[in-house]
Amino acid sequence: MKPFRVACVGLFHAIRTERNMRLHLISALLVFAFAIWLQTTRIENVILLIWVVAIISLEMMNTAIERTVDLVTKDVHPLAKQAKDVAAGSVLVASAGAAVTALIIFGPRLWNMLY
Repeated sequence: MKPFRVACVGLFHAIRTERNMRLHLISALLVFAFAIWLQTTRIENVILLIWVVAIISLEMMNTAIERTVDLVTKDVHPLAKQAKDVAAGSVLVASAGAAVTALIIFGPRLWNMLY
């Protein structure tokens, strides 16, 4: 039970302290609101859920890497910058993949509603 409690503390800390984490959560709510509104299929909902979980998990790993680098050195070091940049890049790549997936899932439905 303690590992679960510790994990929840980490999750809530990330939500409380990281603006991007809150933006990802708001985006997730919007995605699922669109999914309900546009009546996506079960498999489409699972795909969207996988993307949401991946992005939130990567954002938390990015935060962990940033905190660890900051703990190790306060100096501006090229390797420290690279570690932070690569971690942030992983969130960007996943977010781009999620956006393309959302366009594939939502796009035709929205198009049909408009035309």
